[in-house]
Amino acid sequence: MKEVIDCGLPALAQPFSWAVRGGGILFTAHGPVRQDGSIDTGPIEQQARLTFGNLQRAVQAAGGTLADVTQVLIYMLYITDMAAIDSVYREFFKPPYPNRSSMAIAGLVVPGMKLEIVAYAAIDPPARVSA
Repeated sequence: MKEVIDCGLPALAQPFSWAVRGGGILFTAHGPVRQDGSIDTGPIEQQARLTFGNLQRAVQAAGGTLADVTQVLIYMLYITDMAAIDSVYREFFKPPYPNRSSMAIAGLVVPGMKLEIVAYAAIDPPARVSA
């Protein structure tokens, strides 16, 4: 059974949920989306910080921490941004790091958006108390 996790991010026009838990795994995808739903198109460090901050928000809303993240897939427009993304990544993740794949792609949905991530975390649902 899947459970949609409310992570406090605004609903967007596309048909998706920010975070869904199923079978003890959190499935989530993020980009540089601000609280008002607008997309940050500034420098890559700024976009990365917002993107990983959104991931952290989703993981915490599901009852976990970034230490529970098991895999991160990074999609970036420019391979030359990898060093900057890695620097920000280290602000959010500490060893042992999640499994990770990084790839440069031809484009993202919003012009000026330079980064999008997909992440998986092992977070069991809270125990239900029966009366």
